[in-house]
Amino acid sequence: MNFFKDLETIININSYTQNKAGVDKVAHRFDLWFGELGLEVQTYHRELIGDHKYYKSRHIVKNKRLLLLGHFDTVFPPDTFEKYSEDVDWVYGPGVCDMKGGNLVVLQALRRLQVKKIEIENIDILLVSDEETGSDDSKFLTAELAKEYDYCFVYEAAGKNMEVVTARKGVGTFFIDIKGKASHAGNYYAQGNDANLEASYKLQNLVKLTNLEKGTTVNVGKIEGGIGANTISPQAKLTFEMRYEKKEERDRLLLAIDKIVKTSYVNGCVSTLSGGIQRDVMEVTQKSLDLIQNIEHITNNSLNHEKRGGVSDANIVSASGVVTLDGFGPFGDGDHTIYERASKKSFQNRVEMSEKLFSYFIENGDFNLREIDGK
Repeated sequence: MNFFKDLETIININSYTQNKAGVDKVAHRFDLWFGELGLEVQTYHRELIGDHKYYKSRHIVKNKRLLLLGHFDTVFPPDTFEKYSEDVDWVYGPGVCDMKGGNLVVLQALRRLQVKKIEIENIDILLVSDEETGSDDSKFLTAELAKEYDYCFVYEAAGKNMEVVTARKGVGTFFIDIKGKASHAGNYYAQGNDANLEASYKLQNLVKLTNLEKGTTVNVGKIEGGIGANTISPQAKLTFEMRYEKKEERDRLLLAIDKIVKTSYVNGCVSTLSGGIQRDVMEVTQKSLDLIQNIEHITNNSLNHEKRGGVSDANIVSASGVVTLDGFGPFGDGDHTIYERASKKSFQNRVEMSEKLFSYFIENGDFNLREIDGK
């Protein structure tokens, strides 16, 4: 598949999230490629991070609308992991599966439509620049644009058996700042209010909120505090995250966390909470399962699906009520490491599947949930 040359071009451009120049350089390549397909390029300029890009097709009002979602950025700073390579079965490099490779699947599938002289209608693409750092900027744009769509395919990497993703855990990141009172640990021990001790009680109570049977975890990943061994600690800080599979668990955790923060386990210590839900849970819905069934009819192939503990921008679109499936990119592994790779065969699988789905969607104006071609 000759588009591996295009993949090599963008893999060899460093697009670490904080490397605005590099991210924008990758985005410029997609501007050219999607522009050649007749898509309108809309740029959301940003000063400190890469620009977000929205590629729009011609819209037929009576038909449903499909959003294709991806991101430009990777997790590798300049001079760490930048080089593209390949062998008979695999391509290697930063973003080959997460997720420049997925973006190329979209491009190649749409190119095939152009070769067949099928005009792209009611299919738009949003590629953001900050997904790898939590989409703190782009999530508001994504959520707003999502309101205009009926379906969303996200081109993160496929599962090992080419699964698409029907569910992802929600995630929140929080910080508890604790203020105590310093005093000499030898001469005035009882006059101090130990913020470190307060943090230890809070840590234990946070971790107790974990319920593995329900897929809920609370992890205190970082602890800071104190001045030295001879001083009662005047301050401490806990950094923690929560992940959950159900909205009911989200609500339980938020109430419990608030109570833990407001409770002073050590007299005189006062705590404040900051942070919040980064991406809400993406739950399995009957509509997403119906869509998978219809995709199997359209492509005449079975389609495996799975739940994942990690998050993506699929969480954001799903939370807006859009029928969302993730994992439409190629299969790969080693993502976020210098061993990242993607299967060449899986590219072919995903391009062919996407082409069939896009073609059907344009022709019929829908994926016809629950009924295919009147059957």
